Formats: sequence, structure tokens, C-alpha cells
Amino acid sequence: MKVKKVLKITGITLLVCVVLLAAAPFVFKDKIIAMVKETINENVNARVDFADADVSFFRNFPKASIILTEVEVINNAPFENDTLFYGKEVAVTTAIGELFKGSNEAIQVYSFTIDDAKLNIQVDANGNANYDIAKPNETPKDASTVEETSDFKFKIDNYHILNTDITYDDAKSKTQLVVANLQHEGFGDFSLATSELDTKTNALVSFAIDDMKYINQQQIALDALIGMDLTTNTYTFLENEALINQLPLTFDGFVKINPDSQEIQLKLQTPSSDFKNFLAVIPEAYAKNISGVKTSGNFEVSGEIKGIANDKRIPNIDIKIASNNASFKYPDLPKSVENININAQLKNTTGKTADTYISINNIAFKIDEDSFRGNGTLSQLTTNPKVNATVVGKLNLGNISKAYPIELNKELSGILDANLTTSFDMKAIQDEKYGRIKNNGNIKVSDFLFSSKDVVNPLEISEATIDFVPGRISLKKFDAKSGKSDFNATGTIENLLGFLFNEDKLKGDFNVNSNAFYVSDFMIASAEGSENKNTEVEKGEALKIPAFLDCTINVNSKKVYYDNIELDNVKGSLFLDDGKAILNNVTSDLFDGKIKVNGLVSTKKETPTFAMDLDLNSFDLSKSFNGLELLQTIAPIAKALDGKLNTIISLKGDLSESYTPNLKTISGNAFAELLTTTLKSNNVAFFNTINEKLSFIDLNKIDIENIKAKLSFDDGKVSVKPFSFDYKDIQITVAGSHGFDQSLNYDATFEIPAKYLGSEVTKLLSEIKSEEAKNITVPVSTKITGNFTNPNFTTDLASATTDLVTKLAKVKAQEALGNIDTGNDAVNDILGGLIKGSSTQKDSTVTTPNSTGDKVTSVLGNLLGNRKKKKEQEKKKDSVN
Repeated sequence: MKVKKVLKITGITLLVCVVLLAAAPFVFKDKIIAMVKETINENVNARVDFADADVSFFRNFPKASIILTEVEVINNAPFENDTLFYGKEVAVTTAIGELFKGSNEAIQVYSFTIDDAKLNIQVDANGNANYDIAKPNETPKDASTVEETSDFKFKIDNYHILNTDITYDDAKSKTQLVVANLQHEGFGDFSLATSELDTKTNALVSFAIDDMKYINQQQIALDALIGMDLTTNTYTFLENEALINQLPLTFDGFVKINPDSQEIQLKLQTPSSDFKNFLAVIPEAYAKNISGVKTSGNFEVSGEIKGIANDKRIPNIDIKIASNNASFKYPDLPKSVENININAQLKNTTGKTADTYISINNIAFKIDEDSFRGNGTLSQLTTNPKVNATVVGKLNLGNISKAYPIELNKELSGILDANLTTSFDMKAIQDEKYGRIKNNGNIKVSDFLFSSKDVVNPLEISEATIDFVPGRISLKKFDAKSGKSDFNATGTIENLLGFLFNEDKLKGDFNVNSNAFYVSDFMIASAEGSENKNTEVEKGEALKIPAFLDCTINVNSKKVYYDNIELDNVKGSLFLDDGKAILNNVTSDLFDGKIKVNGLVSTKKETPTFAMDLDLNSFDLSKSFNGLELLQTIAPIAKALDGKLNTIISLKGDLSESYTPNLKTISGNAFAELLTTTLKSNNVAFFNTINEKLSFIDLNKIDIENIKAKLSFDDGKVSVKPFSFDYKDIQITVAGSHGFDQSLNYDATFEIPAKYLGSEVTKLLSEIKSEEAKNITVPVSTKITGNFTNPNFTTDLASATTDLVTKLAKVKAQEALGNIDTGNDAVNDILGGLIKGSSTQKDSTVTTPNSTGDKVTSVLGNLLGNRKKKKEQEKKKDSVN
């Protein structure tokens, strides 16, 4: 019974302790929040906030943890409202008993953890630093006074900084350091005057000066045991091992922190001279697994960093990278890289940042019988980087992937032969002072083949020769093939370095000739029916005109195949600029006629657009109707026409994925003239219906030569202005519209001589004495609706005939009574102006065979700067209208 009682008491006691431990944080929470905020406000010149503060006795039991969540440090001027620090969680650990101290007693801190944080350090052009937020002490205090009045005392024995990104951006020196995904922890005793700190660090490091990246996402790892002398602020590296990617480095020396400077003395070297060290420094994504690689020769990194670092100088630097007669071979690849020699140095002897330079005295290698070598210097790193380099050698590009595990989507082959010397500084490129850029030499490529997911068909270059002269690059020869297309080119490129280093546009002028050019070879990879070889390009993925191009291309091609259209003798100019392709006077033979195109295509937006002027001369109507979907839509009656067509079409709209006009979006206008044309009405139900309704007309025998018509189209509808033509002695005037969906809404007026209106009319005409009355014509109005395959045709022919009979009978009666003579005016008064030759106002809007053809103004007038010509065209157009 006693045992049960003891267990019961013990259990109750433990339960009470657990309850107290769980409830205590709520008791101390307000105290902790008040203490933290008071400490911050007293010591920091910034706005600090956090979402919540809490105390836990279980997280690091038997110690207590103070936890702040979503901590923000927001700068005041001159970096007002910038975030210096954000941490998802900041925690410190102390003894439980520390929380029971009085309000004037400092709490002892033993460890801290920062997790999922971002530290953004900035220095502006005037040297102001955003991390300088500590409030200066108003009166000097010794260490004992500080300890007595502070809310916290630090006796750190371990700390952790996890999942943290640090950015250092110095506008004054134009340097940027980014430490990403930092994992760092340290174990030591900071309460002792001398002790050892055991640290582990892992991060991705990038470093740039003036937008030039010298280190990019390099994996850095460091295990270091550091001797700490807190009396002299000296930190000595006792045992350490560092990895840059997989390259091992060891170093020794010390860093001493003085009030206004740091004294640095470090020596570093690779622990071994195996050439595998060279492959280890290359990121694993590119070098792959190097464990089975066979190497010979050496690779060493050694050097020294020594001197004072402060606001005015940096330590002296002398780091050497060397390799002599080395080689490597990957086990799964057939070829090796041999005769590798490297002699490079990073150096600064003056302590001035601007005097740091990189010297590559020699870099060379050999694959099979092909050798490549180069040398150069990179100086003025922090002010105006200057490059001097020479590259000489011959290389079989196909051997690269056979000797090194580079990933290509398809293949790369060909012979590269280079002999090039270059000298330039970055400011010359930025300021477009191309006279200071000295390029001399040439590059020749032969039997080159390149394929990737970014190109529809492999690019095959049989031969290309490029000459480099100061300020300009000349393309002397370029013979190439892609898919079924062949082309050769010559030309010049003006600012290749500005394009490569300064994000300038690539400017050039080229002459391109081709025997056969298939647009589909460059547009869409896997559309239905496509013969393109690269199926990795997504279906429907159309090319974008590169916005970085600013080029003029003069084209001369014997054959161009676009969709199902074959163009002969294509000549003209193409301007590429800012994501647009501008066509200027592009001419071609097409459908037994000639076509001239001015316009533009833009791919700046997600949906490509176009605006074009098309001048079609003597087109074969039958061939053009079958070959052009646009013509089928705008003028479906062309199916019934046989002969020649002249037309000028201005249109704009969106392009589909295959770069053909999206007919639902186009708008514009057209002027069409029919030449030596006959009508085959049996081909179109629209004309068959007219033949059936008007028995005295046979449209198959109609003469429609020299008919001219004006059309406009928008919102899926084609509007036709009134135009007239004759069938024998019947004049026909047509106007109206039809939709791209083939719907009809037309009005036609037939000026029909009375003699065609039946025997009753003919009998009355023979009985009338007036000769003028015998020449009367009757306007018959018709309405055509429905669609082209099932048209509806209504006419007032019957009522017009009945009305005419009534009027002729009245004329006959008046003549019999002698009330009128046979004069034209008297008869015409009764007939209502039906006699031919009566004075009626002619509609100037009607286009007749004698009308003058419109001139369509080029949409490129302003774009191509030909303003004078445009004004003349507009004057002519105004005079016509």
C-alpha cells in the first residue's frame, strides 16, 4: 500500500511539474516581449518588429527557449523602408532559472538559432552602410557597467544559422557577394579569454564586380577549428578542410580584428597535386562523376593573402594555378584530353583594389591531333575591366562530347579553326566607343552540324569564314542547309561584343541567296504533316523574332515554299528590329503573275500580328483561288471566274501558330480589277440562282472584262462598294457584303430594257408612236441573302413589269386622245423617267469599267523613312477619292 501511495504522490508531483512547465510560458510571455522590445529600442536605430514571441521549456529541456517568429528589421534613412533582415524564426536558449530573475537582472544566453532568414546588406555610392544601425553610447561605459545594466548577458556555447541567404551589394566598389542556402553552426565557449571554436559551413557562393560574374553558384564547404583569443581579437585557423565544389583546399594563418582594420595572413594550397583536382573545381552538373576518371599530370592551387584590410586598401594577393602536361579520360567516353597546360595567376601587389588582375600566361590542350591554346590578361577588375587575349588552334567539335561529358540534345560536329587576338575594355562597349575595341584575325568553320531542342531542323554549315577587323566583323562566306532549305550569306556584324557583354542589340547587314527555302523548316516542329526532324520542340510552338536583332537582310531566292504556296524569284529587303520583321518591296512570281509585298510581322506580344500591303498583278484567278485561303474568304465568287486579276490589298490582323493570317481577326481594304475574264456560273450556286430567277440573263455569256471593285473587311465581314458592268444592253450594279462564314447580304439593280419584260409589254411598245418610249429601261431591284451554297434571291421584277404595263397603256391612251405628242419630255413625264438618256445624276460612288484604279499607300511609309513618296501616294489617293 505504501508503494502505491508513493507512486501516486510521485505521479501527481510529475503531473503538477508538467502542468507548471506548460503554463509557465504564458506567465513569462509578457515579460519576455517587454524585455526584448525595450532592449531593441535602446540599442538599435531601426524599426524592428516580430509577429509573436514565446517561451518553451520543452524544446531544449532542461533549458528554456525564447522564440521570436517573423522578425523584421526595417532601415531608417538613408535606406528608409528597406528590409535589412527577415527571419522566420529567431530563438535563444537560457536556463529555466534565468526567467525568474528580477526586472533589473540580466538573463544569461547560452545559444541561439536563426532559421530561414534573409540578410540584405547594402553600401550606397557615398559609403553609407545599411547595417550600421547601432545607437552610439552617449557616455563611455566600461565592460562591467554594460554587463550590469544590459537585459541579456551572452555566454554562448553553440549557435546555428540555417537555410539563410545573405546578399552584400556595395554600390561604391561595384561589388556583389551572394551567399545562398547557408548552413552554418559553431560550438565553443565565448565566455573564455582563449578557446577553440569548431565550425561547419556549407553554402552556394556567387561574386561579381561591376556586373561581371567571377564566381557563379559555386558550392563551398568548410570544416574549421578556429583558435579564439578574445583579448586580442585574433582568430587562428588550427585545423581546416575546405571544398570548392569538389576541389579540396587547406589553409593556415590568422585574422586579427583591430578597431579600424583587419590584419590578414593566410596561406592556401591543394592537399594533393593530382590533376583530378582540376575536374573537381568544375560544378558537378558539368563535370559529372569524376571518381572513375583516369588522370595524369598535376594541378595545383597555392598562394598567399597577406596584409591590412580597411576602407582604403586590401591585402596583397598572390594565388597561382598551374598544370603541366596533364591528361584525363572518362571511362565511358572514347577519347581523352591530353597535353593540358595551365599557367594562371591572381595577383595584387599594391593593396589597391583597382590593381588586382588575372594573368593567363598559357592555357592549352589537345584532343587527337587537334590542339588549342590561348593566353591573356584581365585587369582593372573593379573600375573598367580590360581584356587582352589571343586564341589559336584547330578543334574537331564532334570530339568534345567524345572526350568530355557535355550534354547535347542531338549532336555537334565540324571543324573550328581560329586565330584571333582581341583587346577591349568594358566601358568602351558600354559607351559604344568601338574604336577602342581591337579585334584581329579570323575564324573558319567547316562541315558544321548543330542540333538542339531550340531549332526545328539541324543546321548544317558546309563552310563559314569570319574575319575580324577593328570595329567590325565580316562574314565572308556562309554556306548552310537546314531541312530542305539551302542558303548562303555574306555581310557584316558591327557590335558583337556589345551584344555579348552589354545586352546591346546585335547589328548587321547581310545578303542572303537561296535556291530553295522552305519556311516550314524554321517555323513549327511537330505540326500534322510536318517533315521536321526535331520532335522535341512542342507542337504549335512558333518562332519568336529575336528582340535583340537589328539587322538588314537582302534576300534573293529562286524558290520559296510557304504553306502550300510556291513563290519564284523572290527578291527584296527584310529588316529585323525589336521583335519585328519589316518587308520592303519584296517581289516574286506567283500564280503566273507577279506580287509585291510591303508590311511587317511582329512577335513582341504573345499573339503575333501583321500588317501588309499586297500588290498582285495579272494573277491567274483559278490558281490563286485554289492556293490562297485568304482569297477564298474575301472573294468566294472567284471560284466561278476564269482569267486574270489585278488587285491591291491592305490588311492587318493576328497570325496563327503556323504564321498564317487568323481570318477572324483581319481587317483592311482591297481594290480589284478583272482582266480578260470569263464567268463559269455553274461552279457557284449563287450564280445558278440568278440564272433561274432571271430567264433573260445567261451569266455564262456575261462580259466582265475590266470590272473594278472596292472592298473593305473587318469583324469577319467583307463590304463591297457599288460597281457596275453590262450584260448585252442590260446594266447591272451590285453592292453589299458577305461574311467570312459565307453569309450573304447583297443588293443588285438590273437596268432592263422593256423589250425583255414579256409579250404584253412588247405589244404595247409596238402600238406607241413615240420612238423614244421604245428605248425605255426598267430598274429591277433584287435582294440576295442566305449563303453561297444556299442563297435566297428576291426581286421586284413582277411588280416592276405590272407598273410598266400600266404606264405604257396610259401613254397609248393619251396618244389616241391627242392629249400628248410623241415628244420625249411628255412621254417621259408619264413613264417616270424610264427613257434612256434622260437627265439623271450619276452616282459617283459606283465603280464602272472606266473608273480609275486606286493606289494603296504602303503601311511602311513612316517605318522606312520614305515620307516624300508616301505623301505623293496620299495626294494621288485623295484625288481619286
